[in-house]
Amino acid sequence: MPWKMGQGATLALLVASCLLLNAATGAIAADPTAESDDFEDGYVEDVPEEEPATGDSDENLVYESPVIDRKKFHFADHFDDVEASRKNWVLSQAKKDDIAEEISKYDGIWNWESPQRIVWPNDLGLVLKSKAKHAAIASRLREPFDFKQDKPLVVQYEVTLQEGQECGGSYLKLLSAGKETDELTTFNDKTPYTIMFGPDKCGSDVKMHFIFRHVNPINGTITEKHCNKPKNRLEEPFKDKLPHLYQLVVRPDNSFEIRVDHKIINEGSLLTDFKPPVNPPAEIDDPNDQKPEAWDEREKIQDPAAQKPDDWDEDAPPQIPDPSAVKPKTWLENEAEMIYDPTAVKPDDWDSEIDGDWEAPLVDNPLCEKAGGCGKWKAPLIPNPNYKGKWRPPMIENPNYQGKWAPRKIPNPDFFEDLKPFQMTPISAVGLELWSMSSDILFDNLIITDDVDVAREFAANSFDIKRRYIDRESDSFVNKVVELAKAYPSVWGIGLVAIVALVVIGIYCRFGKAKSQDSAAKRAAAEAKKSDEPQPDDEPKPDSEEESDLSGERAAGDSSKESTPLSASPKNKKSDLDVSEETKTEETSEEPAQTEETTTKTRKRTVRKD
Repeated sequence: MPWKMGQGATLALLVASCLLLNAATGAIAADPTAESDDFEDGYVEDVPEEEPATGDSDENLVYESPVIDRKKFHFADHFDDVEASRKNWVLSQAKKDDIAEEISKYDGIWNWESPQRIVWPNDLGLVLKSKAKHAAIASRLREPFDFKQDKPLVVQYEVTLQEGQECGGSYLKLLSAGKETDELTTFNDKTPYTIMFGPDKCGSDVKMHFIFRHVNPINGTITEKHCNKPKNRLEEPFKDKLPHLYQLVVRPDNSFEIRVDHKIINEGSLLTDFKPPVNPPAEIDDPNDQKPEAWDEREKIQDPAAQKPDDWDEDAPPQIPDPSAVKPKTWLENEAEMIYDPTAVKPDDWDSEIDGDWEAPLVDNPLCEKAGGCGKWKAPLIPNPNYKGKWRPPMIENPNYQGKWAPRKIPNPDFFEDLKPFQMTPISAVGLELWSMSSDILFDNLIITDDVDVAREFAANSFDIKRRYIDRESDSFVNKVVELAKAYPSVWGIGLVAIVALVVIGIYCRFGKAKSQDSAAKRAAAEAKKSDEPQPDDEPKPDSEEESDLSGERAAGDSSKESTPLSASPKNKKSDLDVSEETKTEETSEEPAQTEETTTKTRKRTVRKD
């Protein structure tokens, strides 16, 4: 029966799948409103036909390390060539000077290795292996990026948080050119950088950093400018443990654009979308200006001409006893509200010399509850209709109101106007200076260029292929059915019918055949009772000798059963009762004289009960 049930369920599942696919095909073919929106206004536009897209299922996705044309990149590393990549990156040997000695070292471990979820063995990345440690590593640019050229800055890299992320960052620092960055072994959190870019998260605080350090053109001071937060939160990259592509584009016209997986999440201007703003205000408050003592900022004042009415009683209480209340007749004035508990017993270990005289605890007087109350009766309190409270004069407009005082404005002595904040400090190196509570953060396909098309082509040959492969492998039949049902809601009804059919077929396979077999057995028994032929009694309980004979037969039957495959269903199998009856029939045909004796023994055994 289990095999038959599985076969029926499989058949039902195939039928349901066919119904869903046929319904989807019919819905797509028979939907007359699929393109009706394009013709509602009666205008038809000529649109060039597009080439049919090749499905990912027919595409053989194979990864090859992207070709790096050094002329097109200021920096590029796909980390696949471990030997060449290791030569470019320098591990920091610095210490942080503002924390305890035991955690001040940059002793985080970096390694070149395949991701935990290996897609292609030849696709490697730079992995931060350790957690709860400071880690720093940097590499020089092939050619420093000078912002004075009329070309955009494009920074692009992949991050895979293979263990997720609860607290930590995976951002880049584009180190400023200068003496402090000549020696990368001293790279630390104080090393000057021009731009910091990338994701960061700690608890519920999720950020997409874009910070640039602006140099004051008057006094040379440096101020960090923080980009405004994007409108939408970025939670998924910290949870799904998949590769994600981060791209920053800063253009000479001071515009910027941040993309995650090719989707714009933030954009704006260096002049208007950063805090604090690049340019200070032209005027500031005069620090020496003070508010005059006679300056009146009150918009409203109490009416000086108002007087308290003669009948205004400020001393009247807010509540008074209810004059209409009457003491209940059953009220017991001579009974106390609380009495000593009559059931209380002094503890055996009570020492009067140490603990003092023992007294039973007080409990509510049960007589008071029955009578409605005990003790001195007082009328309940009600609001006093004559209560008005403390009198205050009404408020009127202040005739001497002079407005809110503010200090006068003076020209800002530190004012400057930088209309080209894009022209930042040149970049000579790129570094990762991180602290994270999660390990195995993988960085891959890091590039710095001045051409957006070059960056897109690089992503198409690396990240895009990888994500298409992962998405294709994780895309199951169930996901396709759900997407199909969203596009064509009518499929839900057909799918429900298919599921009901599946359940009905499963129930029939489980109980229907068993019930039909029981009915057939009952019909056979009824037919046998209608005939006049003698019927055999119930199976007798065999003696020890007969049990040994039957056990031999069963043993022989068991040995033959072992050679039967598990997937085969034995047909016409005879029970032990049938074998016993056939044996008795053969003995009867060969030795007729023993029939009465055997029958007699059988009838006697059936009467006996154990």
